[in-house]
Formats: sequence, C-alpha cells, structure tokens
Amino acid sequence: MNKKLLVFAFVLISFSSMAATVDTILIHSNSMSKDIKTVIIRPDSYAKGDTRFPVLYLLHGYGGSYNNWVKRAPGLQVMVDAFQMIIVCPDGAIGSWYFDSPVDPTFKYETFVGTEVPNYIDANYKTIADRKARAISGLSMGGHGALFLAFRHSETFGACGSMSGALDVSVITKGYDMIKRLGDTIANRKYYEDWSVLKVIEQYPKDSLAIIIDCGTEDQIYWMSLAVHEKMMKLKIPHDYIARPGKHEWPYWVNSVKYQALFFHEFFRKGLKA
Repeated sequence: MNKKLLVFAFVLISFSSMAATVDTILIHSNSMSKDIKTVIIRPDSYAKGDTRFPVLYLLHGYGGSYNNWVKRAPGLQVMVDAFQMIIVCPDGAIGSWYFDSPVDPTFKYETFVGTEVPNYIDANYKTIADRKARAISGLSMGGHGALFLAFRHSETFGACGSMSGALDVSVITKGYDMIKRLGDTIANRKYYEDWSVLKVIEQYPKDSLAIIIDCGTEDQIYWMSLAVHEKMMKLKIPHDYIARPGKHEWPYWVNSVKYQALFFHEFFRKGLKA
C-alpha cells in the first residue's frame, strides 16, 4: 500500500471512530400551531467545549420526511465530523413545497423552515448565528425549497444548493399536491409562475449567495436545473453547476451531498475567516 493510500485509510479510520450525535427533536411552529419533527446531527466535538458551529439545513423531497436523509445517507455522520458542522433536517410534510400556502392556512412551511427552525436552532444549540454560517440545500422538492427560501430569506442563509431540483413549479399542474398548495392553476397562476425558482432568481438579493446546483443527466427533470443554470448565466449570477450521469434516485443524492457538503464547508471557512 503506498503512502497516499495509507494516509487516506488513516483519515477514514479516524472519522469512523468519531461519534456524531443524531437526535430527533420537536420544534414548535407558532405559524402552524403544532410541533414538527426535525433531525439534528452534531459532530463528536460538539460536547467537548464551547466551540460554535455553522449549520447546513438539508431538505427532503416530495413524499419524504425529516428522517429520509439520515436513513438513506448514513455518511452524513462522517461529514459533520469531517467538516465540523451541524446538519439539520426539518420535516417539510409530504408535499409542502416549502411554501406558505395562499389557499391552505395550515401549511406555512416557508415560515417554518425559513424562520422558525433557524431561530430555534440558534437559541438552543451552539451555532454561529450569522448568514455566513448558514446554508440550505435539498433534493427534488427540497432543491426547489432550498433555492426558493435562500433567495427570499438571504438575511438568514448565505449559501444554497439544489440536488435534482424540481425548479420550475409552473409546469407542475397535475399531482404532487401542487394544487393543494397553490390552488387553481388559472385563478392563482401568478403563484405558479412567481414562486417558481426559475422566476425567483430574477430578484437576486443584495447580499450575495453562494450557489451550487447539480443534477443527473438521465434525470427526467434534468432540463429544469439546466434552465436555471442558463438563466443564471444570462443574469450573471455566480454559481457552481454540475451535470453528471445519474437518475432521480437515492444513489445519485447520496453521492451528490458529499460534493455539496464540501462546497458549503469551503463557504463557511472563507466567510468566517474574512
């Protein structure tokens, strides 16, 4: 075994010996008058001192739940130790799309994930309460939610990402609970268009965002990520864009989150060093 492989093996052994803590907690939503389950993954070093940590908020997709990421991507526990960050996975219901629904007052997941969850995490955990230490990403519906929330709440999040994001909700007029969230496709057409990430990015915030978008080239909604990338290029919005072989499935996302976690680690490192 050569020297490089020995070093790599040592690093893997070191990380595997660490003991990231995974908790499921209830966060009360005042806007929806209910408690909502959320997974918190803390690095091994969290309990050993007064160090404060940056936070990556990781959103699930349509039909998913708060525990999807920790169940399907166990490597997250290695990542929080390697990158010294906290990962928070809030529940976004089966199909909230992370909107404050204009037709259903019981669904206010923009307020919950964009405001209530970060406020709770900062108040109860050793975090760095600064947008330079907060990132948000997600898969599919969660990819749309992450970019949607980051652009609309850039005072809270300094970086965002999308993995296989359903980034153009204006064309999702059948199924996926979209009518339940946004209402009639004709009477409420403005919501389908204005709340689509493809439109939201036109209002680039005064505080710059670090953005990463990726999608598998065999994904049936690959064209949405490509369309957002091309529009960002036209609008001169800085971002990283990756297209690699892959479908709309967990093997792709388990691999993708590794790259995104590194991207956000670098964002945290540079931002907090400045």
